[in-house]
Amino acid sequence: MSFHKKLLIVSTIVILLPVGAFIAAFCLVGSLFKRYDTAPVFPVRYITVMIVLLVLIMILTDLLLVKWLKRSFLEPVRNLNVAMGKIRDGNLEYVLPTGEDGEIGQMYQNYEDMRLRLKESADEKLENDKHDRELISNIAHDLKTPITSVKGYAEGLLDGVANTPEKQEKYVRTIYNKACDMNNLINELTLYSKIDNNKIPYNFQKINVHDYFGDCVDEIGMDLESRGIQLNYSNLVAQDTIIIADPEQLKRVINNIISNSVKYMDKAHGTIDVRILDEQDSIRVEIEDNGRGIAQRDLPNIFDRFFRADSSRNSAQGGSGIGLSIVKKIIEDHGGYIWATSREGVGTCMHFVLRKYRESA
Repeated sequence: MSFHKKLLIVSTIVILLPVGAFIAAFCLVGSLFKRYDTAPVFPVRYITVMIVLLVLIMILTDLLLVKWLKRSFLEPVRNLNVAMGKIRDGNLEYVLPTGEDGEIGQMYQNYEDMRLRLKESADEKLENDKHDRELISNIAHDLKTPITSVKGYAEGLLDGVANTPEKQEKYVRTIYNKACDMNNLINELTLYSKIDNNKIPYNFQKINVHDYFGDCVDEIGMDLESRGIQLNYSNLVAQDTIIIADPEQLKRVINNIISNSVKYMDKAHGTIDVRILDEQDSIRVEIEDNGRGIAQRDLPNIFDRFFRADSSRNSAQGGSGIGLSIVKKIIEDHGGYIWATSREGVGTCMHFVLRKYRESA
């Protein structure tokens, strides 16, 4: 019941109840006096009795109104005050009863909405704090591994362990590769902070699919060759096929996927196949490796931020757990979508689809 209706009822009771009760008492007492008292119509005793009855009626009316107002107004406000105190003290589990209606019910509902939002924000903050701690731990692990390698190979050069040009070249190339790994990790972290604030800088432009992916594969192939991994490339789209994309961010997608393939390669003769397929209004890019694969239970989660299938971190590969989440974000911001297929011990294939650019008629 709304406050307006309750106030109207209070006003009615304040006027009608005492007046009605007084008139009824006046008539009843008057008839009794007329029947049993031979004194004048309005003797002093009659007036005294009426005054006492009027006072009693007013007291009773007041008590009933106080009790009703306490139950209708004061108790709900007190309950709301207790609930707000719980919020102040950080207790977001306290739930108000939902049986009230009218303005009180709306206040209760507003409190409940506020409580749920605050609880959601608090839970999200706890989850983010957990992820941040995990990210710091992952980064510490991932930086320690290449730094240890760089330090070891540098000491080998300084101590003269690499005493032939071939060994020296191998040591220097290893140091270079480890430095590139650290640089990639730092770039991932920089981009992650922008993703968190939804501020990835995009420079969309028309890109010829044949030329762009051909250049990417040439550049990536040199690095894979130095790591002993064979790169196979096929492009089955027309040579004039155009997409709208940010070339730098799209290259980041390809690099992140291939870096993951290299990181989890467990075969003596590693291979990575890059295929560009035509799908009428879209192109589909497939990047397939013959690595160790991903368990089916983990496959739906690999694009989640901070997810790592080898969560125990016993492997030497490491990984911050944000690379594929960055890939998914960039592809979706390009209006595309991405998914993965995999078989343990056989390999993994990443698929992503981007729409072709069509000249408007």
